[in-house]
Amino acid sequence: MRTSNPALSDKAFQGIAASGDLAMTVNGTVNKTAIALILLLLSSGWTWGRVFAGTAPAGLMMLGFIGGFITALVTIFKRDWAPVTTPIYALFEGLALGGISALFEMRFPGIVIQAVSLTFATLFALLLAYRSNLIRATENFKLGLFAATGGICLVYLANFIMGFFGASIPFIHESGFLGIGFSFFVVVIAALNLVLDFDFIERGAERGLPKYMEWYGAFGLLVTLIWLYLEILRLLSKLQQRR
Repeated sequence: MRTSNPALSDKAFQGIAASGDLAMTVNGTVNKTAIALILLLLSSGWTWGRVFAGTAPAGLMMLGFIGGFITALVTIFKRDWAPVTTPIYALFEGLALGGISALFEMRFPGIVIQAVSLTFATLFALLLAYRSNLIRATENFKLGLFAATGGICLVYLANFIMGFFGASIPFIHESGFLGIGFSFFVVVIAALNLVLDFDFIERGAERGLPKYMEWYGAFGLLVTLIWLYLEILRLLSKLQQRR
């Protein structure tokens, strides 16, 4: 089973035995995801308030980014720690997302509620399509999405490296047709990754993986949702710049 989300790759199943009655379930994963989202919203709300009060230092957002990155790596390599690391990851990411969202909101009033609404609307629409068998995670689908996601990562990595030399890939940040087209493409790819996440969680439940894998599945889904939200936020900001 292939997925472009590194947290929900085939390797996540290796070395894990079925757990009988204490096994992973889809409903359990949904509940864990809801808890993680609540923690993320609480953390982001706190940072959001500090930004609008003019008391949130940039270091708080940096703490969120670095802490979230480290916690994500720990979760990926120590899956059985997920019941502890997933909530911590959600809190760290909330610190970063709250600050970023507040900065976007200051520049483009109303943009955050639009981005949040579109993110959850996309989540539920794709979940409905997946449960209705309108879209399935076939092997060709997985391979194509894996290649597209990898290409996007390479573009972002190249842009990051170029930043050290005072340069960047122009269309990534511009609000022209190329910039908007690129952002729209990334949003579509990020959204389709949700299908792979659903497939991973469903198959994990069918295999009767240990109960802690519910937290791990919630972690992987949260990673994709955060990526999707940020890309939608970027796309909406480009569209508003053209007004």
